Amino acid sequence: MTPPGASGKPLALTMGEPAGIGGEISLKAWLSRDEGVPPFFLIDDPERMRRLARRLSLAVPVEAVDDPDETEEVFSRALPVLSLDTPVEATLGEADPAHARAVISAVETAVGLTRESRAAAVVTNPINKKALYQGGFRFPGHTEFLASLAGGGARPVMMLASSRLRPPLRVVPVTVHVSLAKAVQAISSDLIVETGTVTARALQREFGIEKPRIAVSGLNPHAGEGGALGSEEMEIVAPAIVQLRQKGLNVWGPVSADTLFTEGGRRNYDAALCMTHDQALIPIKALDFEGAVNVTLGLPFIRTSPDHGTALDIANAGGASEASLVAALKMAAHMAEQRALAPA
Repeated sequence: MTPPGASGKPLALTMGEPAGIGGEISLKAWLSRDEGVPPFFLIDDPERMRRLARRLSLAVPVEAVDDPDETEEVFSRALPVLSLDTPVEATLGEADPAHARAVISAVETAVGLTRESRAAAVVTNPINKKALYQGGFRFPGHTEFLASLAGGGARPVMMLASSRLRPPLRVVPVTVHVSLAKAVQAISSDLIVETGTVTARALQREFGIEKPRIAVSGLNPHAGEGGALGSEEMEIVAPAIVQLRQKGLNVWGPVSADTLFTEGGRRNYDAALCMTHDQALIPIKALDFEGAVNVTLGLPFIRTSPDHGTALDIANAGGASEASLVAALKMAAHMAEQRALAPA
């Protein structure tokens, strides 16, 4: 089996919330290794993973590793697990703030190893924000924490992408986890230009698209209907598109969001830049919920994640699907390969 990326390094997979489905889908992803899943090592407690495999009746041998370089040799026979400093004993379905330090440490370790070129990319299992907040976590979520670890004023941009769809679909929300009322207030030409610039750069470097086409949605119904349904398109969105074109980018719009995601519409762009969270996420989740991947652009390392949460309500059942994690692993490997080939 060929490791991902020009460096031949494995992917670093974080444990995520130990009371959720992260462990289960990690075990199942290893069982899919003959279906193109690239080599990865899990940062977790090996004994916890052995107990979980027995509980779920999954035939997954777990082998502790001390170094990511051991992954290639181990991966064909066992799931490589890079040990955390402390054991983790979680009750499935019951998130506990006591595990916050282990969850955070797994992310820090994954990022550190990737920045040291000992791993090809970071893939994160879902976290439970409430438990982390109660455990002292000071960031709104994964993305902001990763930006902090990246340092240097990194500007993270969230993309959701599905390569299973034909044509592929990639969506980028300009505003993310804020209320709709606050999102409308936050939208500005500068924010659209900044988000579009980061997106275009990532499409070139991590997705191998030399001249990416970016469609920009309007904010209002029918993209404002020439001002009859709102002026934001004329006053904010259109000027941002002009600025992006002046940068030499192939950007067009504003487009009415209700026609942007038809099969025919999707053939006209490589990514859709949307004004709000739901405007971007509803279509891709409706079209390919299990195959969509959360990608963080604008970081000095590759990061992908399954596009779902911890699913505490089904963590005891053993029926969680690993499809989105498998897609995240495959996409991370592909992005790492593309970045290695891209000009500096």
